[in-house]
Amino acid sequence: MEDKTPSAPRVVVDEPLDGRRLVLIDGRDAGVVVSADELRRLLHRAGVMEEDAPLDNPELIEWNGGGSDDWPAAPR
Repeated sequence: MEDKTPSAPRVVVDEPLDGRRLVLIDGRDAGVVVSADELRRLLHRAGVMEEDAPLDNPELIEWNGGGSDDWPAAPR
């Protein structure tokens, strides 16, 4: 019998801590980012997604404490 349970997202972006967001890939600490561009570069370097891919794919990324547009420490 085939398992139809949806798999957990590979990437978890935790809520902002002092404006920075912790990124986990497959349960391992991948780094801290302060903007969507930094997250895209990190995920691209890790081979998880293309650098210009959208960040709002719930099958790939789980957002905690805000969504893909919540970057309190982003450079202005």
